[in-house]
Amino acid sequence: MFDAIAPRYDLLNRLMSFGMDRGWRRHVVARALEGRPATILDAGAGTFDLSLEACRSSADAPRIIALDFAGEMLAHGMARVRRAGADVCAVQGDALRLPLASGSVDAIVSAFLPRNLDSLPRAWQGFAQVLRPGGVLVILEMTPVRTPVFRQLFRLYFHRWIPWVGRRISGHGAAYTWLPESVDDFPTAPDLAEQIEAAGFVDVQFRKHGLGAVAVHWARRP
Repeated sequence: MFDAIAPRYDLLNRLMSFGMDRGWRRHVVARALEGRPATILDAGAGTFDLSLEACRSSADAPRIIALDFAGEMLAHGMARVRRAGADVCAVQGDALRLPLASGSVDAIVSAFLPRNLDSLPRAWQGFAQVLRPGGVLVILEMTPVRTPVFRQLFRLYFHRWIPWVGRRISGHGAAYTWLPESVDDFPTAPDLAEQIEAAGFVDVQFRKHGLGAVAVHWARRP
């Protein structure tokens, strides 16, 4: 599915978020760079939005590893890297079976990955394993909207408009039907914070964006 939508993935992200996703990603990268990491893993990198933001935002030029399961996403991401003259290492792999050594990265960033994983507890455990002690995890993800009035408006937008636009621009309606369905069943931001803390992370915090439709969570491995 992600291979199929890769050519229009960036365009649809901008349209669906009305361009706000750029600011959300900058928040993720800024959190990750606070500790001046030497190595950053971009898990579920897609077309490398976070990786490229990290390259632009860091004066220290950390080593960036962009990992994604979908080969076409990686191919589009590497094309963007070449155009930008950036330095990113692309790895095709499973975020639930990270092909990295224990304690080998200083920071993990991820945007819109967790909803697509079979097991969130396994993901948090795997992330903790490859992070060095003191390393940070920063996650950007959709979160169920609970505000009564906005919830109804958001459901109309998310369950009707998004699949319609996604089908016409990408040509793959199933992918953009899956998107709202995956958010409906996803933990709330406080519940997700509890999961991350239960996996052994400390200093777990989150901040909502987009009128509560997305959240950035950050935490530290002790």
